[in-house]
Amino acid sequence: MNPSAFRLLAIALPGLLFSPVHAADWLQFRGPYGAGVADASETTVPVTFSPASVAWKVPLPGRGLSSPIVIADHVIVTCSSGPDQDRLHVFAIHAATGKVRWERRFRATGRTMTHSKTNVAAPTPCSDGSLIFALFSTNDLFCLDLEGNLRWLRGLTYDYPNASNSLGLASSPLIADNTLVVQSENDSESFVAGLSPGDGSNRWLKPRRKAANWTSALTLGGEVTTVALQSTSGILGIAPSTGSELWEYRDGASTIPSAALEGVTLYVPSFGMTALRSEGTTVKKIWRNEQARPKTSSPVAWKGQIYFPEGGVVTALQADTGERLWKTRVQGDFSASPVIANGHLYLFSESGTAFAIPVGPDLKEPSVAGQMELGEPVLCTPAISGGAIYVRSDAHLWKLATPSS
Repeated sequence: MNPSAFRLLAIALPGLLFSPVHAADWLQFRGPYGAGVADASETTVPVTFSPASVAWKVPLPGRGLSSPIVIADHVIVTCSSGPDQDRLHVFAIHAATGKVRWERRFRATGRTMTHSKTNVAAPTPCSDGSLIFALFSTNDLFCLDLEGNLRWLRGLTYDYPNASNSLGLASSPLIADNTLVVQSENDSESFVAGLSPGDGSNRWLKPRRKAANWTSALTLGGEVTTVALQSTSGILGIAPSTGSELWEYRDGASTIPSAALEGVTLYVPSFGMTALRSEGTTVKKIWRNEQARPKTSSPVAWKGQIYFPEGGVVTALQADTGERLWKTRVQGDFSASPVIANGHLYLFSESGTAFAIPVGPDLKEPSVAGQMELGEPVLCTPAISGGAIYVRSDAHLWKLATPSS
């Protein structure tokens, strides 16, 4: 469906740059499938920290809550600056050196209003390995190649004028079945769209419930590739290439922390924590634990356990039953979601403290293995790639890695 008010700039360049996806690539919010779990090859991610763990830090303009993504040796991050946050930035940083490869600047066409805790550069960009798709809270969407060339752009507010939220939007896009899925849910004109990565045109469009929502979709594999859309209504499973509905869980869900994923099982912040198993075109409720209540951070699932911070503790649940296994005390409040790599849970507090906690089915009440103060507030979920942790504050993008011998 292509609305009459559709505004699209497509720049014709011969062919597309081809960049094969590497195992270490971190191409979207919370990495592969949106699950928050790094590839098994990431065995050199640091598990303890020292000042020498900071491989580099790069100053960033303005503000940003979006996570970095990593494509080969490109670290991509977005920012917004200016008194009204109407200057939009996309940076490519060289992963090894921290040198800025390129920066592209744009002007916002949509509304820049947000809550003071968030900002316009809140959604995390995504990539198919050769193109970068950068979405902002203003509903401005840009497609660039790895050299920073603009391929196309869309001001989605032109097409859907009421698709905005006075507190700001934060849902991150993803690529599934060669379709760019963009979720824009708010109190007025809510929708989810499947776009062509090549030119940004609509392949399909679905209206959504008019209710504010800051969660991000994730992708389930299995026999049928399914994108799970979370909202206050529950979870809707759709086929990404067509937008057709496969199944629906209608018992409601959180609009801030997103679900965790392991295989075809979702662990949804819904009346506590609810486990749902996707079976092709159906979904089945497995269990519910009403006492397990993620706040802002999204949970993460790995090797039969689920982890999430609750206030000043990290909680572990048994994935097949929902039983609480253990709690480990950590200090601080958490907005960033945890991720898992190298057998450890990595999370960052709002005050800027990095934690590494060993996890796994054989560990009971593990203690913190690594801890370090960055000295700047962090609300961004980290990315893992090439043995390093990439995390951003408003002021800097950081690379944490094991010091070279």
